[in-house]
Amino acid sequence: MKPLILFFLIGAVVAPGQNSRARGRTGPAAHGLATELLQMLKEEVHPDQVENDVRTIWETDRWFTFPKFEETAKNVAAIMRRAGLEDVEVGNPPADGVTQGGFWTMPLAWDLKVGTLEIVEPKVPAEMRVLADYQKVPTSMCMWSGPTPPGGVITEVVAAERDFEDLDLKGKLVLGRRASKTALAKAGALGLISDSTENRDLVDERGWVNSFGDNGWSFTQGSSPLVCFSITPRGSRLLRELLQKGPVKVRANVDARYYNGVYPYVTGVIRGTGGAGAEEVLSLGHLFEQGAHDNSTGVASIIHAAGTLHRLIEQGKLPRPKRTIRVLAMGECYGTNYYLANDMERTKRTVAAMCIDSPAGLYDLAGTEHTWIMNPHSATSYLDALILRLAAEYYPMVGRPWHWVEHRSSTDNYLGDPSIGIPTVMPRGGYGVLAHHNSADTPATIDPRSLRDLTVMNAAYTYFIASAGPEEKRWMAELALTRGYEQIAAAAGKIVDQIAIAENANQLGRVLHHSREMMDYSLERESAAVRSAWDLRDELAGLAAFAVLQKSRLERSIQARAKSLGAGEIREAIPALDPEAEKIVVRRKRLGTLPLEELPQEEREGYPAAGFWGVPTSALYWCDGRRTLAEVIRLTELEMGPQSFDFVGYFKFLEKHGYVEFVSRNK
Repeated sequence: MKPLILFFLIGAVVAPGQNSRARGRTGPAAHGLATELLQMLKEEVHPDQVENDVRTIWETDRWFTFPKFEETAKNVAAIMRRAGLEDVEVGNPPADGVTQGGFWTMPLAWDLKVGTLEIVEPKVPAEMRVLADYQKVPTSMCMWSGPTPPGGVITEVVAAERDFEDLDLKGKLVLGRRASKTALAKAGALGLISDSTENRDLVDERGWVNSFGDNGWSFTQGSSPLVCFSITPRGSRLLRELLQKGPVKVRANVDARYYNGVYPYVTGVIRGTGGAGAEEVLSLGHLFEQGAHDNSTGVASIIHAAGTLHRLIEQGKLPRPKRTIRVLAMGECYGTNYYLANDMERTKRTVAAMCIDSPAGLYDLAGTEHTWIMNPHSATSYLDALILRLAAEYYPMVGRPWHWVEHRSSTDNYLGDPSIGIPTVMPRGGYGVLAHHNSADTPATIDPRSLRDLTVMNAAYTYFIASAGPEEKRWMAELALTRGYEQIAAAAGKIVDQIAIAENANQLGRVLHHSREMMDYSLERESAAVRSAWDLRDELAGLAAFAVLQKSRLERSIQARAKSLGAGEIREAIPALDPEAEKIVVRRKRLGTLPLEELPQEEREGYPAAGFWGVPTSALYWCDGRRTLAEVIRLTELEMGPQSFDFVGYFKFLEKHGYVEFVSRNK
């Protein structure tokens, strides 16, 4: 069999039934190495089928109860089997509010039958009386809302945000956008009427509240079972106007229950030729949220990408890849951490991933194009360069702009975390009209062209990696090398700007130190990206020489700026290291990030959770059990910029509560 790289270069692998435009081509692909594959996939995907699958997933997920999640899992398994995936499996992790995957505590299962809120006093027109009805609009209820007494209860509404000390809230509902659930529970409130939404211009739609635990996102054992409704901006305005005139009473009726259940995941594969235990390439997207864009689009596009590849393989248009391609659909973060932690053997043999949690917005609305999110610097990979090359090949085919950004995680694209070790890229799109976590997130606002784009990019990425042999790996290393030159030059360009605005010798001394650090750092990271695909030893020597040239260039620029300021020769201003940080080496105890959900806010000493991307998470990723904390701080600031964060205090706090351990600490 010809290497895959030759298939892309000359288009010579033509099977019976392949489209006539590809038949007989013998010259190089017109627009680059991956053009043949991308063009084939663009013509072979069926966006109408993806749309149908989006609606199938959304029809159950929009109710966001755990019995409905189990229905969704069965439906998704059926979609995978219809797409031709093998070894389709529905896993059933516990939803007991206690079990952990990493340090993420699985949520407690929840079900809801009835949820209504209506104004009793004063009298209002009939069409304005009902503020919330779950059976008509599921987002009327907050996820994990507690029950009322059977048959409902009539109670008062109090408008309040944070200061509850002087208010009588016992048995009442509090209207507020930023009200603390813990404070409400302590005050004896019945619960919350949330009028929070990310887009108040959608006056007749309502925000979806899915973060209703006492100490974080998830509702776990011991969380307070407060009632929680969500109302529209129009309903909020009415309620607030009535409260300004006098007391308001409402009837709240919620039939809800908590129980020990399951939080399913669904997985299936295209088997590679490597046999049992072969390396895997993973595509993952989360289920179990109320929106069509968030994230039925992601899961449906991933499955259809795999289904398209399966069909092309079965038709002989593509050779079967060496590595297995796996699809995973699961609960966001909680399900992923549980899956990874409970099958470490599979996790270890997974060499790459793509996460899709993205709207498939309308082409004719601004901001719906895709932005590709890279890996964190602590896990720099050739995959960043690969996805950018595929994007540069594909999006001009469809006439759509695209972008890329440095790493950020607010969903399941954190697998590049060195404690997990699966480099992961991710596209994010826009809604056009913002409908994130909103009842306006429906299938009617999906563009099939955006679904096609998600599907094609996922299929090309997973297939190329799954099929890659030595030639392809070297080519991907060359892509990473090219990007390395670009990244080093870009880092130098930013420092040139700092030099231009420096006003004195002290500032220039700090810039000189930073320029040397940043050039060495950039070289190290970009070299690691190249070596993650192939060890281009001689070419990496060239990259190192380029970094030295940039370093010299910056030093000359600094001295020239100093001369123009009359400052004399500039010497490097090396900042003092924290002596305590130099004595600490942090080892992480479990994979994944630290949401701190089992730790009440009053016990956190003012320190933040590190569940998603930010300075604490970047620092956590750099902790490898060998670097001193001083080195971790240096690397974090090179990645994230100068910080005033109390790193030493934070990691002492984490050690005290058992999240990390200090393996070397001289007293």
